[in-house]
Amino acid sequence: RAVCLRPLIYCLYTLWYGYLFSLFLKLLYAPQIWILFINKSAYYTDLNVGYDLINWTATYRHDSDIVTPFQRWAYYDPSVTQIEQFNRNYARNKTKQMSIIITDCNTNFDKELFYARELSKYNISVDVYSECGEFKNIESDTFLQMLDQNYKFYMAIENSNCIDYVTEKFFVYGLQHNVLPVVMGARREDYNRFAPERSYLHVDDYESPVHLAEHLRQLDANDDLYNEYFQWKGAGEFIDTKFFCRLCAMLHDDGAPTKSYRNLNLWWRGPGVCVDRGPEIPTQLPAPPLAVNDREEQ
Repeated sequence: RAVCLRPLIYCLYTLWYGYLFSLFLKLLYAPQIWILFINKSAYYTDLNVGYDLINWTATYRHDSDIVTPFQRWAYYDPSVTQIEQFNRNYARNKTKQMSIIITDCNTNFDKELFYARELSKYNISVDVYSECGEFKNIESDTFLQMLDQNYKFYMAIENSNCIDYVTEKFFVYGLQHNVLPVVMGARREDYNRFAPERSYLHVDDYESPVHLAEHLRQLDANDDLYNEYFQWKGAGEFIDTKFFCRLCAMLHDDGAPTKSYRNLNLWWRGPGVCVDRGPEIPTQLPAPPLAVNDREEQ
């Protein structure tokens, strides 16, 4: 078993490793525990990993051996007095409806623009901030200040729709500011694992952009309804999940699981993991050319 002082834990971005080379490394460093550590979307990371190389997974997915979410919300103990939000009007002095910031011109650019244009057809004013094309370019700090002061809604569209893939677009730009996020990406149940109750709107809850626009107009016109989505503030906090501390604890725990993954690519981005996930993922790998130690298959 690896310990934290050995050289050491191989956190692999295995895009660079072919099957034979990965098998060679596994045999060369047999006593070590090998960990796949990755926080990129499964849609854009095709893993080329052979049989029985990886022992543990450390990703944003809730079914990883070590879960590493971008953020995590935790409610205070019921004995802690909640900071009341009833007297605060989060819509006060806000004159604009929705904003979108596009940070990656090569992935979901068209998807974000499509939804912005669809909402605009139904009397929702959408301001797009981006370096992509002829849009408003603005520094991040200034944009976040504008979110708090001017906008009621912020659209957080992830670059792919994959299980549990919820990034800083939602947590930092959305929940950590006084704006109501409208999200598109992972499923609602995935957002609910990490976010406070009634803290966002999910596009999947609406039959079409026209139904979403109708609800946005209702919230825009009624401050009481709008403020209901901010009652979670003061009921908890975003916490540091202390990934490396948890990792060291597992490495020193003799009772930690001993296993290896047969077809890690199938687990990571196989059928059902992502919507429109790209090339088809094979369900079977070629038989290994060399024998490996028998381990629990997963």
